[in-house]
Amino acid sequence: MITRIAQISDTHLSPTKSFFRSNFDLVAEHLRRAGHDHVINTGDLALDGADSEADLAEARAAHEALGLECHLLPGNHDVGDHLDVARRQPVNAERLERYRRIIGSDIWSLDIPGWRLLGLNALTLGLDLDDGRQDDLIRNASASLAGRSLAVFLHKPLADTAYDEALSSNRFMTHGPRQHLMALLGGAQPALICCGHVHQYRDSLIGGSRHLWAPAASFMISDPWQPGYGAKMVGYLAHEFHADGRHRHDVIGVRGLVHHDLVSFPEAYGDVTAWGPGNA
Repeated sequence: MITRIAQISDTHLSPTKSFFRSNFDLVAEHLRRAGHDHVINTGDLALDGADSEADLAEARAAHEALGLECHLLPGNHDVGDHLDVARRQPVNAERLERYRRIIGSDIWSLDIPGWRLLGLNALTLGLDLDDGRQDDLIRNASASLAGRSLAVFLHKPLADTAYDEALSSNRFMTHGPRQHLMALLGGAQPALICCGHVHQYRDSLIGGSRHLWAPAASFMISDPWQPGYGAKMVGYLAHEFHADGRHRHDVIGVRGLVHHDLVSFPEAYGDVTAWGPGNA
């Protein structure tokens, strides 16, 4: 038996700044025809959900209109960034409450034949903002796999090249939250760790797990303003989870998608070029 799951990411939706809505609508039309069993969005659902209730509501309505079973996760533009790296809009109780009220739970676990899919909030890992709900979910889910393979979904990549790296960057999980997650997993080794956030596609092996970065559905960031870690593109990932623990994926570039460059949209997050090369 095969379970087919579409992973979209970084949709950046807003009712007033609808720069990227046409790309979402093209992806949505494609998903309705493709026959996926589930859709997962790995965060940055909204353009500015961290401060705009309307942007979160737009994101929710857009996903509900898909007519498919969706499992959503927050990104830094939905609930604010992790306190380790937040330049502005730090994650806090108010932003989390708004997300949960409008979108729903920020963490979840989904069992499918042969697999357990674990959806996490990357922006609160290691922080005391949810009365231990996420810690308990990770600990209990990893301890009761009963032969299932484990796939973890979250917004940010766990690392660039190694779990012991000491990077302090808002592109990746920092050392403390990453080690916190590893400790909670105990002896469970995720077969797959899937994220978004960087607006690039990448397939790599780190720490015995396969790490897949989904491209954004909305935009990419051109050189030299963002380093090239993988392929700069727009699209989504189509996953096949087999009941015997095997997995395969395809990168899907939907016909008609525009490869928007964030440099051309200063109204979204400011002038990218003003941040300097490599800082977007």
